[in-house]
Amino acid sequence: MKQGGELALKILLDEMYTGLKEYLQTLGWDVLTVEDVGLKSAKDEQIAEYAARNSLLLVTADERNADLAKLQGVPCVLVSKMMLTKIIDAELKKIPQLKKG
Repeated sequence: MKQGGELALKILLDEMYTGLKEYLQTLGWDVLTVEDVGLKSAKDEQIAEYAARNSLLLVTADERNADLAKLQGVPCVLVSKMMLTKIIDAELKKIPQLKKG
């Protein structure tokens, strides 16, 4: 599938992010969760293999799952603690009355 010359991938949300499905859909993304596809509590290998077989992009906070997905050529977004820390830091800096330390 292509939209505007870009490849349109469905997104597969790992268990920790199933609650984001509706939010991402509201923004126009085509989203499935591991629960939707019958992989709740599945092993990381099973999730990565499913994503590979079905041309899905995996969103996870699990580094092992992200590594397994990448080894299989699955596009992946790893939501790391460092990424979240940078987002929180940027939001905190927008609040004028807050100072570090």
